[in-house]
Amino acid sequence: MKIAILSRNRRLYSTRRLVEACTERGHEVRVLDTLKCYMELSSNEPVVWYKGEKLEGFDAIIPRIGASITPYGLAVIRQFEMLGTYSLTESVALGRSRDKLRALQLLSRKNVGMPISSFAHDVHNTKELIKLVGGAPVVVKLLEGTQGRGVVLAETAKAAESVIDAFRELKADFLVQEFIKEAGGADVRCLVIGKKVVAAMQRTAASGEFRSNLHRGGTAELTRLTPAERATAVKAAQIMGLNVAGVDILRSSRGPLVMEVNSSPGLEGIETASKKNVAAEIVKFIEENAGPNKNKTRGTG
Repeated sequence: MKIAILSRNRRLYSTRRLVEACTERGHEVRVLDTLKCYMELSSNEPVVWYKGEKLEGFDAIIPRIGASITPYGLAVIRQFEMLGTYSLTESVALGRSRDKLRALQLLSRKNVGMPISSFAHDVHNTKELIKLVGGAPVVVKLLEGTQGRGVVLAETAKAAESVIDAFRELKADFLVQEFIKEAGGADVRCLVIGKKVVAAMQRTAASGEFRSNLHRGGTAELTRLTPAERATAVKAAQIMGLNVAGVDILRSSRGPLVMEVNSSPGLEGIETASKKNVAAEIVKFIEENAGPNKNKTRGTG
């Protein structure tokens, strides 16, 4: 197969591992900088160009789209979908998962366990937002935040009001969520491919920190999932329409709660903790599922 990886940096661990896995399994692979792809729209046929070259003949693409370039990345994926190229992460699925509020609405509609969340625009709703999630302590999250950035734990109602007011002044959209104390500053990352969890790790926050992100100094270790956790992770990924997803779960007294569904999960932490070749599993999935016009959405947005 001829496979393109849409990535801004070929030296990133995840990109390197995917290149290695494609090569080891006998595929022709090429890394394309997403922002250097450009599109030709006409009534004849869609075209993707790259540094003056017309891109043709790709059987599949593996999007590794950073949050900061989501809108342009979606446009590039849609263009490939219009060409009939199989996309491991479809444009609609990526768009759903990157919109945190939309993702929570979809999960809520399908009765997936998750922390109670509130969202509003009117600054006068501050106290009501805090009350809706059970009162302080609460977690306040910027909708555009990634890797733990823009996430604040407010220990008291006064502190929560101050954080919310500050975000309001910045005209930033955010969520207020209940704080799951029993999780103990830890969460579980489940790596879902297709209809199964292929690897999982427990991430624990560094001392004095409540965010468990590895980028924030958190540590990761192998963990055993319960049947309920596996089922929840797979269901969350399928609701988003993602073939590959990193589903972050909190272990609570009322069962597994989905905190986030990541459409472009990093591979370094999960491969190191689980000792599994996740990159190879991703390529195997493409081998089994790729084909002309096999995307559900076909670039329709």
